[in-house]
Amino acid sequence: MAYGRAEWVRVPVGDDAARWATRGKCLRVLVVVHNVTAATRLLDVLPLFDDDWRVQLLVTCTGSSAFAAGTAELLADTGVPVVPWEQAAETEVDLVISASFGGRLDVFSGKLAVLSHGVGYTKRLATPDTGHRTPDTGSRAGAGAAPAPVFGLAPEWLLSQGAPVADALVLSHPEQYERLRIACPEAAPTAVLAGDPCFDRMLAARPHRDRFRRALGVRPGQRLVLLNSTWNSDSLVGDGEEGRGGGDIVAALLDRVAAEFPVDEYRFAAVLHPNIWHGHGPGQIRAWLDRARRGGLALIDPLKGWRQALLAADAVIGDHGSVTYYAAALGTPVLLGAAPLDALDPDAPVSAFMREAPRLDHERSLAAQIGQLIGGHRLLAGPAEFTTSVPGESAVRLRRLFYAMMGAPEPGRPASLKPLALPDFEPGTVTLPLRVLSRVTGPGTIAVSRWTGTPQEAGADGGGEAHVAVHEDTRDVDQLDLADVIFRNGAPDDPRFGSPSAWTAEVLRRHQGCSLAAYVTGPSACVVRVRGEEPLRVAATPAVDAGDIRGADPAAYASALYAWLATGSHDPAAVAARLAQVVAEGLSVRTGARLHRVRVEPLAPPGEGAPEAGRPLTG
Repeated sequence: MAYGRAEWVRVPVGDDAARWATRGKCLRVLVVVHNVTAATRLLDVLPLFDDDWRVQLLVTCTGSSAFAAGTAELLADTGVPVVPWEQAAETEVDLVISASFGGRLDVFSGKLAVLSHGVGYTKRLATPDTGHRTPDTGSRAGAGAAPAPVFGLAPEWLLSQGAPVADALVLSHPEQYERLRIACPEAAPTAVLAGDPCFDRMLAARPHRDRFRRALGVRPGQRLVLLNSTWNSDSLVGDGEEGRGGGDIVAALLDRVAAEFPVDEYRFAAVLHPNIWHGHGPGQIRAWLDRARRGGLALIDPLKGWRQALLAADAVIGDHGSVTYYAAALGTPVLLGAAPLDALDPDAPVSAFMREAPRLDHERSLAAQIGQLIGGHRLLAGPAEFTTSVPGESAVRLRRLFYAMMGAPEPGRPASLKPLALPDFEPGTVTLPLRVLSRVTGPGTIAVSRWTGTPQEAGADGGGEAHVAVHEDTRDVDQLDLADVIFRNGAPDDPRFGSPSAWTAEVLRRHQGCSLAAYVTGPSACVVRVRGEEPLRVAATPAVDAGDIRGADPAAYASALYAWLATGSHDPAAVAARLAQVVAEGLSVRTGARLHRVRVEPLAPPGEGAPEAGRPLTG
């Protein structure tokens, strides 16, 4: 980034900073950001300087990355003074911390510590532009050419004029040192074993897995499947050559998700590399995934939420990126959708993992593969062993290193990293039209499965009945007039809808083909109105030992009630009799292998509401 001197920072550093700064005797720590990806690792370690009044943090951007988008906003969000690159190069600092070799890192006055921004150093990258040291991870050597060097371990990255660029090269496992010693012996003396702060934060957050699942709207009995992709054309979301990992794998996967996975049994989420987000633009990513998101896919923030999603997942469909390896290290079942081995250092543990882990078979049922992956999961020792040799110790080791490099004593308080934050709640509301299959399985018991596509599950129609349920906010508005059930989610006191009772009456007036309207008021309850009847409250009955009263999506209960009332005669008197029975006895709703007890009760005392006129339930 080119700045004129007029844009240079004046406080807390600058030519006349001594005149304006309140604290001018601080040790200066300069954080060098290459792009958003590298910044994620740097944000992990910044809290190691918390509460130390002796330290002034500064941040600068190399301007060398092709993925500059999003970086300025991220730096501004840190609240740390952002120093233009040219000024940073002229500013006296005590310590420089980077998580990339991008940019001219040999221009600074302070000692330099370089951390990995992934799982160690595993990928082959094209030789850097020596003038700007710009990583070019999109390039591959041509046919017959020598393989590209390993980023972070080869002389092309580690040396400047024959001398190590970094004063301390932070490694997470001794195996990385062995590869470093062979690839670039000149840099071996700079190696420091200090663990993996990113992985340590995940390990510390493991006890909160259930909270992360609830934050993602994962309900009891649901499986969370995470789609994870690094960037470039050979990744899971890439459109590169067939057989190398590209070929629009993810587009085909999303079509199969709609056809093979009922929404009440599976929840899907996507974690995409920051270079995908900021290379193509967050708005474009949301546009590409619009239908999948309307089908319930959670699109995870690549900076703040991916670790929590990884901890919450039951299975990961991934590629050769670090997040996939982290998943395996946590013990999560992994299915490789793309794994171009020639992009990796063949001696790195991640290569051995990619050769051993199960691969997606495009000819077989995806649902069957996920079921077998979870049911027959075998923990692979490599990822857990080689991600870090000192789990839980990175905070202590890194702070010790940083202060030793500055020649200053550490603070007296224990070193610690920040806990992973609890993400905002994402309910995963499905607004695509739902095909609902139902089947009576016993007295007062009905099984329902809801699909955003045409079900391909063997026996999915199984002699049962089908109806259409549509969210009022659907983009497929033409389907509202074809819906048997219309539902929405909202607070019961939201003045925009009058009340749940008023909304259900309005929907039945507007859509004459609809037989039941349901207003979901919370995670376990909804208000329903059957045409010609008073409004009812439908809610999950908590099991004595459940500990989680949410059960299934209340809209599934509404569909189950519709299906139950539609059995037998459609004569209004017969429907009313079945409704009276379910009010008296409740209903049992099965979604997948889980059985939910549901109570149905009048919303208001008899006589306080007027019945909705119109045609009776048609089934």
